[in-house]
Formats: sequence, C-alpha cells, structure tokens
Amino acid sequence: MLQVFTGSWALFIGMFMLMVGNGLQGTLLGLRGDQEGFSTLALSVVMSAYFIGFLFSSRYTPELIRRVGHVRVFAALGSLISAVLICYPVLLEPWAWTIGRVVIGFCFCGVYITAESWLNDASSNETRGKALSVYMIVQMAGIVFAQWIVSQGDVTGYTPFIISSVLVSLAFAPVLLSARPMPAFETSKRMKIKDLIDASPLACFGMFMLGGVFATQFGMSAVYGSRIGLTVGEISFFVSGIYVGALVLQYPIGWLSDRVDRRFLIVGVALAGGLGSLAAFFVPDNFAIIVFSGAIVGGASNPLYALLLAYANDYLEKDDMASASGGFLFVNGMGAIAGPVIVGQMMDVIGTSGYWLFTAVLMLAIGVYGLYRMTQRSRSDLDTEAVPYVPVTAASTAVATEVALEVYIEAGDEEGNAE
Repeated sequence: MLQVFTGSWALFIGMFMLMVGNGLQGTLLGLRGDQEGFSTLALSVVMSAYFIGFLFSSRYTPELIRRVGHVRVFAALGSLISAVLICYPVLLEPWAWTIGRVVIGFCFCGVYITAESWLNDASSNETRGKALSVYMIVQMAGIVFAQWIVSQGDVTGYTPFIISSVLVSLAFAPVLLSARPMPAFETSKRMKIKDLIDASPLACFGMFMLGGVFATQFGMSAVYGSRIGLTVGEISFFVSGIYVGALVLQYPIGWLSDRVDRRFLIVGVALAGGLGSLAAFFVPDNFAIIVFSGAIVGGASNPLYALLLAYANDYLEKDDMASASGGFLFVNGMGAIAGPVIVGQMMDVIGTSGYWLFTAVLMLAIGVYGLYRMTQRSRSDLDTEAVPYVPVTAASTAVATEVALEVYIEAGDEEGNAE
C-alpha cells in the first residue's frame, strides 16, 4: 500500500485537498443559507443543483477530454471551482447559489473523471486495485477533515469559503506538475435503462432510491442540523459520522458479499439503514442517537451501492458490465436530483424529523422490494458465476467503477484458474 501511495502521491494529496474543498462547500452552504434566512425549499433546490451538474458532466466531460486533453480540462475545471467558491459569500441569493452548484457539480465530476483516468494510467495491473482503495479512502478522509475545519471557523464570514477556494487551487499544483501525458481516453456507453431493468429490477430500483439517500446526506445534513439547533461543532461531528460509518463498514460488508447470497445481504443492510433512520425519527432530541443513526445510514447506504452493482453484474455478461455501471450512475443521479427537494418539502410539512422519515422510507423500500424480488426470481436462475464485490461508492464516476470492475473480475478469474 505504501508503494502505491508513493507512486502517485501527488494525485492522492491533490484529491485529498479537493475533497476537503468539496466537503467544506456542502456543509458551509447549508449552515450559511440557514443563517441568511433561506427557506428549506430554496436550500433543497440549491443542493439538488449539484447533482444536475454532476450528471451532465458524466456525459460531456469525456468528450471535452478527447477534444482538448486531460491537462487543459483539469486546469479549466479547477479554476471554475475556485472562482465559484469565492462567489458564494458575495452573491447571497438562492438563484446565484443554484447556478453555482450546477457549475460546481459539473466541475467536480469532470475533475474526478480526469484524476481517475490518471490514476488508472499510473497504476500497473498488480497495483490498480490497491490504488483504487487508497483513492476511495482519501476521498472519505477529505470530507471528514472538512467537517473539522468547519467546526473551527465562523461560517458567517468569508474565511471558510476562502479556505475552501485556496485548498482547491493548491490541489491542482502537485497534480498538474507531476502528471504524465495520457493515452487516448475512452469510456463505455451507458446501457439502456430498459436493459438494466430487465437484467436486475432490484438493482435499478435500489440505485434510484439510494440516489435520494446520498443527496440527503451530502446536501441536507447541515441544513437539518442547523434547523434543530445543533452547534456548528455538533453539526460537523454529525456529518463526519456519516462518512466514518461508510468508511468503516464498506469492507466488512464487502467481505460478506462474496460469501453469502447477496439478496439477503442487500435486504439486511437496507433494513438496518431504515431502522437506524427510525431511531432518530422517534428520538429526535438525543444527540448521541442522531450521530449513531447518521453513522448507521451512512455505513449502510455506501456499501449498498456496491452491493447492488455486484448483484446486477451477476446477471450480466462481462462485456456489458462497464456500460451497465454508466447506466446505474445515471439512475442514481436522477434519484439524487429529486432527493433534496422532496426531503426539503417533508421538513417544511412535518418538521425537521422529515429528514429521518425520508431516508427511512427509501431504505426500507429497498429492503421490502428486495424481499419481493426474492419471490420472483430464484438464485438458481443465475447462470453465470457471481462476480467479486467492488468497493466503489456513489461518488465514484464511471471511470473508477469500470476500472474497479476490471480489477476484481481479473482477480476472480485468477483465483478460478488457480483452483
């Protein structure tokens, strides 16, 4: 692992600072928007806008890279991110923040695609899997560290936004000064939604629902914390718990995934996440319960994304898996766009507990639908070998997911040949 880090240290350090910047802006906007008197609906639209930009970028950034190259795309998108972060505290209007979030979402997705391409090219077949693991740990660590920075500053001023902008600007220096030229860039086309549904209705349904859960965690957690009267430090601790739970539970659930029927695990993890949400819904005034519920939902939802992807791939030919990952990214993105707006409305109608009721309904729906699908298709219908679990998150672009699939499928093939 140390060899992997030293071989791509500039990229990992750069991505860490980028994730700190991204984690800062998500929490800061929720806190600052609440202090400026933005309505819950306005803030939910602002948070949804990020995922609109992210979804468009996943489609159009590869074409930009093919036309002008990785370095120019990386530098241009980074400059836009830094500029928008500075504009947030200057333009304290929901419409301006919404436009900024679309731009930020587009740029961050493009940066991820470019960085993941560089990481793939810089890694050998033997180190690619470890490199992706370090990359995902760095992403989570950056977001968690961002929450600590938020807890140390005053969100009413310019300083936190300036820090975020500076970190993003600095992040590009080590990457651009050390990155080597890239070969031709190619990504697979997305599989049609109808074909995805035919392959795995459970995976499609689950990906859409998870999109709403992820968007709620990433975009509305700070809004929720501010609405119930938590201090900035408590909000930072709460948001950190979500990502720490995801980091801690990703690999144990992945280990189980390759040893038990994935449908049972999908149902169990989804129900656990739903029950974790209900705990905070019924005990809304206990901070320890709130943090615990956040960690449980975060620890369930992130591995569930990878579980659903692995389960769908069990029913696909290997040549179709890469294109399916792009299709699932689109389905998940559609759910993410709708999520903050719906939870914002629920918080207005039934109160702040609507935050937990929304995530509970989505997670429980996945579990219940999983039980139903088990009555419709027997595991004996699986006419191909189960593919290994790939520890990717919803924040990963199609590039990282495709590379991870190749790594773990190759590993599975080598184990099969060895036997």
